[in-house]
Amino acid sequence: MKKLAAVCVILALGGSSRLAAQYDRRYEVGLFGAYTKYDPTFGLANKAGGGARFSYALNPKLGLEVEAIFQSPQDITSTTQIEPMIGSGSLIVNVLNQKRATFFILGGYSRLDFGGTDPYRFTDGGWHGGAGAKLYVSSRLALRLDARAIYSPNSTSGFTDKATHYVGSAGLSFFQAGSGTPSKDTDRDGVADKKDTCPDTPLGATVDGHGCPSDQDGDAVLNGIDHCPDTPSGATVDARGCPSDQDGDKVFDGIDQCPNTAAGVSVDAKGCPPAVVPLGPGDADADGVNDLLDKCPATPAGAAVDANGCPLDSDRDNVWDGLDKCPDTPLGATVDANGCPSDSDGDKVFDGIDRCPDTQAGTPVDSFGCPADSDKDGVGDGFDKCPNTPAGIQVDATGCPMAHDTDGDGVVDTQDRCPNTPAGQRVDQYGCLILFEEHTVVPPGAPPARPTLILQGVNFQTGSSVLTRDSYAVLDQVAASLVANPEIRIEVAGYTDSTGAKLTNLHLSMGRAGAVRYYLARKGVAPYRMRAQGYGASHYIASNTTSDGRAQNRRVALHKLN
Repeated sequence: MKKLAAVCVILALGGSSRLAAQYDRRYEVGLFGAYTKYDPTFGLANKAGGGARFSYALNPKLGLEVEAIFQSPQDITSTTQIEPMIGSGSLIVNVLNQKRATFFILGGYSRLDFGGTDPYRFTDGGWHGGAGAKLYVSSRLALRLDARAIYSPNSTSGFTDKATHYVGSAGLSFFQAGSGTPSKDTDRDGVADKKDTCPDTPLGATVDGHGCPSDQDGDAVLNGIDHCPDTPSGATVDARGCPSDQDGDKVFDGIDQCPNTAAGVSVDAKGCPPAVVPLGPGDADADGVNDLLDKCPATPAGAAVDANGCPLDSDRDNVWDGLDKCPDTPLGATVDANGCPSDSDGDKVFDGIDRCPDTQAGTPVDSFGCPADSDKDGVGDGFDKCPNTPAGIQVDATGCPMAHDTDGDGVVDTQDRCPNTPAGQRVDQYGCLILFEEHTVVPPGAPPARPTLILQGVNFQTGSSVLTRDSYAVLDQVAASLVANPEIRIEVAGYTDSTGAKLTNLHLSMGRAGAVRYYLARKGVAPYRMRAQGYGASHYIASNTTSDGRAQNRRVALHKLN
């Protein structure tokens, strides 16, 4: 505790000398009581103590602080004691400044010294963070409360690798004369309201010591905000303080007394072309340029000329300025003797620019004077009866889509019930695959043959009734054809080769026939129109003595039942 008293005296005396020299930044000297709760692994009792701090406010929001905390002695053994001490440096952030209170958060680094007595002969470092409040009693005195946690990620104690300690404190803080809560600055110009002669200065403007802004070029845009601080007097400016020159004659608007001067015409300081005054006997064409300097000595009367005495033609229509009654004619338009364009078909696109000069009256046109074609189908909007035809669709003379056959099966899309038929397949009137061919000729005495379709490309995983993915495309086409022809009833028949036991082959063929029937039902074919039957190795269509023949015998076929 003797150490604590000595440090308090030193801080108080040192603080007094500094306070006398301080002017606008706030110094703070504080004395406080503290309560420390040590990490349980240290085996130390939670102790009360005291300390002193010194702070310096960088601005109303930020401050720097150092402090020292001393604990009352703790008995380690019957004959030894330790007096722990904590020193810290912090950055303080004032999150809320009020007239009578300031609330803050802090963070920084701490050193914990436990003395020179074993097993506490070590010093730990750790990062700390916390929060607190200053409750102002007067402009020079405040009650301060704060709490923090100290975390040592690499403790040297030998008790633990990591440690966390908690410290709470309450005390008094003293400030220099004239300080207190930060001075209010409503217009944020760096001059406190109580000293600010111009309290409504716009944000960003530079001000003098009284808080008043200046406007060196007199354009009503204040210095600091003015992006063009050297604007000539009288020029009109935008919100940034920069002038404009709409006719491009290098005389700013507001000063320019002739704001619509044609491009390229030389002007005087007021922005106006010099008055054309004949120079007497030395100016034969009376254009204001002496014959000795005039490079175009035969200029027609009334034509505007440049400094060389040559006529100007701003819109390049071959009619000189001064004589041109339509000085803003678009480039390329044909004009009459007065420089004015014509529009023979009345579509508001001038002749010379109009690529379709005979457009029928009332027809919408594009910028070239040709009938507009919004959907780009080759039929102008004025004649297009289907103006929103999708790109790429063939149209007739009225702009409407022509009948189209996307899959090329001979059935137009609007009538095609199976729109993705593979190329080369025979289809019916609905654009769907013809599944069964009717056979009218049969051997004498033989029963009528059932129309049959062997499903080429329909395969199964080896030894099972699970369809392979490459079978789906074939079955999708078959299903579409059956849906389009609802009168057809079928038998799905499964067959195997002669390899293996007869009963096994019979079960396998039945399973495969059932798998095909189930798939077709999922694609919309009514189940009552189909039956599944397995025939095993019977009714083979090729020899079972060769691999090719056996491959042909392993099949699923559709038999038409009606």
